[in-house]
Amino acid sequence: MAYTAKDIIPLSQARANLSELVEEVRGGTEKIITKNGESAAALISTEKLERYYRMEKARIHMVLLNDAQRALKGIGEHGTEDFDEYFDRLETRLEKESGKSGGGDRDR
Repeated sequence: MAYTAKDIIPLSQARANLSELVEEVRGGTEKIITKNGESAAALISTEKLERYYRMEKARIHMVLLNDAQRALKGIGEHGTEDFDEYFDRLETRLEKESGKSGGGDRDR
């Protein structure tokens, strides 16, 4: 959304005119509040904020679904393996890389 100079309000002016600003925001506009010449906050309607949260939640779900889809594809292509066998191989490899010999019991 493009903001006009009317939509950018210094904090001191926002304090003095908060009631009017709230009515404007409820009518569909958005306001940027500045402090010391820098943008500091946005004043938006609760409806727009709720929509933003719903969109963000949907985006997170899409990311999780995409990750799950890739994981399932990997399982389909490469299968699965026993965790204990994988962990034993990993432990052996790490011991070799670190120059240690022997294993030892581990807690899982």
